[in-house]
Formats: sequence, structure tokens, C-alpha cells
Amino acid sequence: MATVHLRIGDLVWGKLGRYPPWPGKIVSPPKDLKKPRGKKCHFVKFFGTEDHAWIKVEQLKPYHAHKEEMIKINKGKRFQQAVDAVEDFLKKAKGKDQNSDSKGESKGKKTPNKPLKILEEEDEDLSLCVSLSSPKDLTDSDPEPSTIERLGGGPCSGFKWESSPVKDDPHFHHFLLSQSEKPASSMEPISKRLKIIEEDTGSTSIQAADSTAINGSITPTDKRIGFLGLGLMGSGIVSNLLKMGHVVTVWNRTAEKCDLFIQEGARLGRTPAEVASMCDITFSCVSDPKAARDLVMGPSGVLQGIRPGKCYVEMSTVDPETITELSQVITSRGGRFLEAPVAGSQQLSNDGMLVILAAGDRTVYEDCSSCFQAMGKTSFFLGEAGNAARMMLILNMVQGSFMATIAEGLTLAQATGQSQQTFLDILCQGQMASTFVDQKCQNILQGNFKPDYYLKHIQKDLRLAISMGDMANHPTPMAAAANEVYKRAKALDQSDNDISAVYRAYIH
Repeated sequence: MATVHLRIGDLVWGKLGRYPPWPGKIVSPPKDLKKPRGKKCHFVKFFGTEDHAWIKVEQLKPYHAHKEEMIKINKGKRFQQAVDAVEDFLKKAKGKDQNSDSKGESKGKKTPNKPLKILEEEDEDLSLCVSLSSPKDLTDSDPEPSTIERLGGGPCSGFKWESSPVKDDPHFHHFLLSQSEKPASSMEPISKRLKIIEEDTGSTSIQAADSTAINGSITPTDKRIGFLGLGLMGSGIVSNLLKMGHVVTVWNRTAEKCDLFIQEGARLGRTPAEVASMCDITFSCVSDPKAARDLVMGPSGVLQGIRPGKCYVEMSTVDPETITELSQVITSRGGRFLEAPVAGSQQLSNDGMLVILAAGDRTVYEDCSSCFQAMGKTSFFLGEAGNAARMMLILNMVQGSFMATIAEGLTLAQATGQSQQTFLDILCQGQMASTFVDQKCQNILQGNFKPDYYLKHIQKDLRLAISMGDMANHPTPMAAAANEVYKRAKALDQSDNDISAVYRAYIH
């Protein structure tokens, strides 16, 4: 047993992985939460978020002694809100102490804080993090829990202690959903070694703590991985697969794009058929349904390399009918099929922070576990093939419509003599505040339309979503209106710019 100078109740700066130091408070962990094996750490609750985590002692610093230093490092708006929350907490605590002193000691003295014991446990299970989102989850040793809870607001931009995956900590989440069951009971563990946390909302979050996460790092599968398509999304995915130690063979229609990845350790496949025949699991990520079909069923296509037991994972955003067709032809050759479109952008792809929506053969989903951890922060398994395509189109329909509405608001502000920057500042202080809104609007105001997600692709997704609505006899008037704006932007030669270039459809 070892002890440290920090105690329960102490305010600290805690650092997790590559994320910046964040203000928090050492609290007692829940009784049923085991300490990570072999790690000397404290259980910390973070201000301005709903997150708790085990933090190694070497990643903790006393709050007051390092306050000035930390404030100089991080100037983010939400970071400042978290610091303000600490100061608010201190003021309330001081006021409570003064009030208690004025009343004398009739109610008895408070028990002093006890040093937190640091144990090196030999437990098999590894649980590094838990999210506690209701007042009753907070421990008795934590005064004024409502002060922290009411602040909410989430973490700083691009930063979340509990649910953002850090490549040196097994915080990747798997969600396995059955479409026919109620959400409260529909999530199943991907293996027996998962930490399951029930929240008051009835939802169940499932944290990966299986054999793919050993000693706080990703253990890459020993299966040979193939990847077809090195565009905005595919390039970041392949880079992260290689960084995490996977053996990857790549192919791209424009062969020169493969060169950088060959230098990073990838192998080169001459055709999609050759990649599929050489690899155990082949991923593809291309632009549209026609490209996805051609890649599989065209000359020297994937289908020619499929043998019994080979896995094919379609990551392109396409319509459910295309997925059904691809699934049928792959399985007809004895192959195993999974669709796994991703929600995100080029930046999120580069950062390994994508959200993976998977459906089809569940055993393939499990075989892809380490790959999904390398490329994303969360994966959902949605049941039978086609469900992920449907969900992805709905998500992109909402995103595309939202982006068009924001652009419309910016141009209306300008047309009525209002400051666009002030409009953005007000927007980012309200309920719609998000990293997406802030980044896209700032790029618009700066005239920066470098693609993070191609405008032509979001228009394609809107078109497919509208078609899906027609087949379900469900109206999509908002998406239809947005689609017309994107079509106008394409006519203005904005196809290869970012989706935020829809703004230009309103000013021409």
C-alpha cells in the first residue's frame, strides 16, 4: 500500500491521455467500482461535465498551486466555464463554513478528510471510467452536488473525459441494438468482459474492457486487413489502423494516393479482387452506390476474391437497397458481410473519433472490434443489414438540413443589416451551441470552404434520404427544401467544397 498527499475532497487538475488538464475534485468511488489493476490513481469528478474517471497520481496536480499555469495553457470557452464552476463551488463552500462557524459547534465537529488509499489490486476486470449523471450517484463526501450538476454544458470543444476514446485507454464504447426491442433493454454486451452502467434515464452504456484492450492500449487483431478507397474519410481510417499496429493492404482507384500509406507500412494491392483474396477482412469506403457496386461486381472486383469465410465491410454511405444487393452477392460466395457507415468528418477521421453504425453479420462486427477502436470513439450494432444505411441517411439528412438553415440565417442577418459575427456569438451561447456550428460558421465568415465533408456527398445523402422517405410513404419536406439549395450550390461549382459552401447558394 502506498499513500499520497492528495485527499478525498481536494481540488485538482487531472489529465487523461492527449486531452488538456481539467479541473476536478477527488471523491470516493462507488462501492462496486473496482480500481484499475496495477495502477495508483484517484477517482476524480470533473467540474462543468457529468464525468468521473480514475486518474493516475502522476497525472494529478493540486488545483490552487497550478491554477495560473493551467489557465495559460487552455483558453477555451468551456474550460473557462469549468474554472468558473470551481470558483463558484469554493465561494459556496466558504459561505457554508462561515455559516457553520456562526452557529457554533452544537451539531458536532466535521470528520476530517481521510487520506485516499492507493491499492495495487490483482482483479482481472479493468474498469477505468464511469459516468454518473444523477444527484444520487454523488458520494456523501462530496458537498454541494447540485452545484456541479446544474452547471452541465458538457466538456470543452472536442474533449470528453468519459466517452471520448483515448488511444492509450480502453474507453471505446460498443452499443449493440436490437431494432425490435425497447431502448432501455436493447443493448447487449459484445463479450463478457464489459463494464455495464445503468443510468436513471433507462439507457445502458456499454464500455469495452475485453481482450482488445490490454494494459490500456489496443491490441490489434491478427487478421489481415484490406482497405479500398483512400478519400477524405478512408485516408484517416487507414492511418489510424496502421498506427494501432494492424496489418493493412490498400488499394485506390488513383494509385498515387497509396504511396503515403506504403511509406507508413501498408502493403499495396493491385486490384480490389487481389486485396479481398489476400485479406481476412476487407473494408471499403467510396463515394456513392454506383461506386460501391462497381467495386464489388465490376472487373477485378471484390467478388472475384471472396472465398468462404472472407469478410467484407461496406463503410460507404449508400441506400439500403445497395446494401441488400451487396450482402446477397458476398454471402452467395460463402463470404460474411457487414455494413459500417461512419458519422463524422475528415478531421474526426484523422483523429480516430468517428461513430460507427454497423449492421449485418454480428460475428464480423466482433472480429472488427480492434479496427473500430482504432478508427472511432463509439460503435453501434443495429441488427440486420440495411439498418445502418437507413440510420446513416437519416443522420446526414438532419445534418444537411441544419447546415442549410444556418447558412440561411447568416445570409438573412446580413440582408437585414445585422452583424453575422454577432449572430454567431449569440448562437454559440444558446441551446444550439456546438463545435459543428462554431467551426462551420467561422469557416463561412473567413471564406474557408476546404472540404471536411464534400457538399456533393451531403446532397447525395439528402437525395437518398428523400427517396427512402418516399418508399416508406413518409413526408420529408424540410429535406426536400434543403436538397434544392444544395443542388443550386452544385450548379455554382461548389460540389468539391465543404458542405458549408451551401452558404454561396444564398448569395448568388
